[in-house]
Amino acid sequence: MEKYIGSCSCGDIEFCFENDPINTIFCYCKECQALTGSDKWFGLWVPKDNFNFTKGTPSTYSRNGDSGKVVNYQFCGSCSTALCAEITVGNFYSVSATSLKNNKFTPKMSIYTSSAPSWATFPSDVPKFDILPPGMGG
Repeated sequence: MEKYIGSCSCGDIEFCFENDPINTIFCYCKECQALTGSDKWFGLWVPKDNFNFTKGTPSTYSRNGDSGKVVNYQFCGSCSTALCAEITVGNFYSVSATSLKNNKFTPKMSIYTSSAPSWATFPSDVPKFDILPPGMGG
């Protein structure tokens, strides 16, 4: 069983999960653009019961998602690194792939591409969806 470890930039907060995520996505929604200051978020979808903070306590920002259910963003209160978003409607975390110590993952799909800025680039070998595909739990 493989264990994945991640942290914020300053090291105040660390987390871990085991096994591969259920999905790996590039999300181009407007909220993810604001969160990252970029065209997308690279999220690893990890079941909620398989994800734990192992050091420190993150700060939280909550908003309503497209589903009407709450999305809770977890970030470091010291360095402001975004670590994950709890997607309550799907009972999983979208974990920042770039916060892992050793990120071996690549995206399996691009979602909310209709919200991407005009200058965004998309990997040619990754399926694109204008919004969240039906049944994906977002």
